Amino acid sequence: MRKWLIILLIAATSVHGAIAQARFDEITATPGKAGGVYYAYPVTESANTPPPAGFEPFYISHYGRHGSRYLISDNDYVAPAKVLHCAKEHNALTPLGLDVLNRLDSVYTEARGRGGELSPLGYRQHKAIAQRMYDAFPQVFAKGARVDAASTTIMRCAHSMWAFTEGLRNNAPWLEIPRESSERNMYYLNYHSPESGPLTGHDGPYYQTWRKYKADRTNADRLVSSLFSDPTYVAEWIDPQQLMWQLYWVTVGQQNIESTLDFTDLFTPQELYDLCTVFNFEFFGRNSSYAPAGGAFVKNASNLVRHIVEQADSCIASGGHGATLRFGHDGNIVPLAALLGLKGCYTDITAPDKLPEGWADFEVSPMAANLQIVFFRNKKGEIIAKLMLNERETSIPVKTDIFPYYRWEDLRPYLLRISE
Repeated sequence: MRKWLIILLIAATSVHGAIAQARFDEITATPGKAGGVYYAYPVTESANTPPPAGFEPFYISHYGRHGSRYLISDNDYVAPAKVLHCAKEHNALTPLGLDVLNRLDSVYTEARGRGGELSPLGYRQHKAIAQRMYDAFPQVFAKGARVDAASTTIMRCAHSMWAFTEGLRNNAPWLEIPRESSERNMYYLNYHSPESGPLTGHDGPYYQTWRKYKADRTNADRLVSSLFSDPTYVAEWIDPQQLMWQLYWVTVGQQNIESTLDFTDLFTPQELYDLCTVFNFEFFGRNSSYAPAGGAFVKNASNLVRHIVEQADSCIASGGHGATLRFGHDGNIVPLAALLGLKGCYTDITAPDKLPEGWADFEVSPMAANLQIVFFRNKKGEIIAKLMLNERETSIPVKTDIFPYYRWEDLRPYLLRISE
C-alpha cells in the first residue's frame, strides 16, 4: 500500500512539474504574456461552430475591457528614468545603464501626458473586434437592429466604446447606436461591494502571502549590477527591488504603445517569469475566486449578470434583433468570467507558485478582453446561445447536448441562480 502511495505522489509531482514547465516555456516563447493583464490582445483565428440547423443569430450580449493603454501614470515612466539620471550624474552607470536611460527618455516622449489613456493600438483592437463580430454575425446588425452601448466613466473605456461602435457602423451605416458614459450605469458596469473593498488592501486575506512571495521572487541583484558600475552608490541610493519592478512595468507595457523600443533584454527568462507569477497571484487574490476571500470578488459581477439576463429577455420579448455593448475594466471582466464559471477562469488554487497552472491573468483578461454571448433562434421560437471569451468558444457548468451551444431555458436559470 505504501509503495503505491509513493508511486502516486511521484506521479502527481511529475504532472505538477510538467504543467509548471509548460507555462514557463509558454511565457518565455511569448514574453508579452509576462505582462498578465498588460498582454496586448492576441489576434488568432478562432473556431465558429455552426449552430444547429434552422437557428440564426439575432442578439449579442457583450462586455469588453478597454483596449491597450499607456501605463496608468506618467510617473511609471518618469520614476525609473529619474533613478538612472541621478546615477548618471554620479558616473555610476554601466554602458547598459546609459542605454536603458536613453530608451526610457525616448519612450517618455510618446507617453508624456497620456498616463492611463487608450493608446492607438487600443483603438485599433476594438475596431477590429467589432469588424470580426459583424463578419461572423451580420444578421444581428441588419436594418432595424437595436444596438445600445455604455461604458464606465473612465475615458479609456469611453474611447474603446467609440472605436467599437465606429467599427460596426463602418459595416452597417444605418445603425443608430446610443452611447453613454455616466454614473447611472456604474452599478453593473463597475460594481465593487462594500464587503470586497477592504479585502483588496493590506488587511486582505491574500496580502501577507503575496508580500512574502513577492520578496522571495524579486531577485534584483543581477539586474542592478548590470546597470550600475558603483556598488557603493547602489548600497546608498538604490532600492534594487523597487527599481526592478519599475522596469518590469515599463517592459510589459511597451507592447501596448507605438514605441518599438524593447526592454525584455534586461531580464532573464526566469526573472521575468518570477515577476509575472507575483503579479498573477496579486491580481487573482484581489479580483477572482481566491478562496480565502469567500467569493466576495466574484459576487461583484452579480449585478452585471442580472443586467445580461434583463437585456436578453427584453430583446427576446420584442422579437427584434441587435446587441448590448458594455465597456469596463479588467477588474470587472475577471470576476464576471469567474462567476459564470468559464473554463480556465475559476480555480480554488491558493498557492502562488501553483496558480499559473490553473489560472493565468493573460488568458482571462488581456487588453481588450471581451465576453460575447451570442443568441440564436429558429422559426419555432426556440432560443440557444453560446459564450465566447476573447472570441473563442468556451464552456460553463451547464449540461448541454449541443455544445458549444446552450438552450436558453437551461442557461437563463443558471445565470439567475449565480447572480443571487
